[in-house]
Amino acid sequence: MIRALMIEAENVTRFHDIEEAPLGAGQVRVGVRHIGLCGSDLNTFKGLNPLVKLPRIPGHEIGGEIVAVGPGVDPAYAPGRRVIVMPYTNCGECSSCRKGRLNACRYNKTLGVQQDGGLAEEIVLPAEKLILNDTLPPRHLSLVEPLSVGFHAVERGRVAKGDRVVVLGCGMIGMGVLIAAVARGAEVLAVDLSEEKRALARQLGAVETIDAGSDDVVARVSELTGDDGVDIAFEAVGLPATFTQAVDLACFGGRVVYVGYSKAPVTYQTQFFNLKELDIMGSRNALMRDFQSVVSHLETIGDKADALISKVFPFEEAEKALPYWDSHRNALKIVIERGATDGASTPTT
Repeated sequence: MIRALMIEAENVTRFHDIEEAPLGAGQVRVGVRHIGLCGSDLNTFKGLNPLVKLPRIPGHEIGGEIVAVGPGVDPAYAPGRRVIVMPYTNCGECSSCRKGRLNACRYNKTLGVQQDGGLAEEIVLPAEKLILNDTLPPRHLSLVEPLSVGFHAVERGRVAKGDRVVVLGCGMIGMGVLIAAVARGAEVLAVDLSEEKRALARQLGAVETIDAGSDDVVARVSELTGDDGVDIAFEAVGLPATFTQAVDLACFGGRVVYVGYSKAPVTYQTQFFNLKELDIMGSRNALMRDFQSVVSHLETIGDKADALISKVFPFEEAEKALPYWDSHRNALKIVIERGATDGASTPTT
């Protein structure tokens, strides 16, 4: 038996003893060491995630260590090696998979969402869903997946050197967009309600930040861009107001990338789609190359990535993590750590 944290019902989490999964051909048993909590986990906890059927073990931002391997696994996947988990599935047959866009598989089942996730002592996964990495600090392995979602959105938006970009929402996904866009040489404007997140956005390279609570965002972006608007507007909030605002902020001939998704219907003045001749696109999950780009970036910046971690909970106290985040919404990344600490920042508020 192994221990796992389960979201049993709305606002209820509890540890359970569950059966250890069998280890089959092509599979690897991973000892989970670090789990990052995602906004989807918080929505599941609050009863607001329509993709989840409770009870559910959450967790898809996973860093761990190989414990054992099944038959047919490449010898490189040796016990003791550290791994990053790609938490998505792909059928290989749907229209998206046939185009090589495995991240948007019609039948995807993300860990912790459509199937039980990694907030457990161990998890068994196909070797092909594991990225070997012994160079990053173990605590940073759980940062790779959420940042990869932002990096993928930047790839979708075709961001290039000299582009002017606005990021609506400086949560972890928005930070991934910001980091990737800055790395490509873009000039990034970051918009958020939280001063703490705006301060971190400036630290990570935003040339200007805008308070979504007190500033007229459209007027401020117009001022900063000489009334042009931005080349690419990224929506990473998931509200109807920011969905339509992204269209307002994009320049004529610009692009809009939706990374968040609105839970409520969105009403548009659609003439701006045509008048501006906008490219409007969605962005979902991430591809292997996005994960690899994030790993390379994290290896470059080293311990500076600790600034993305707001608080670390030991595994034994994981029941407190989601209630804590629910009452501290300005927190960026909550990480649950199993085993000895490796030096991650652990602020208390």
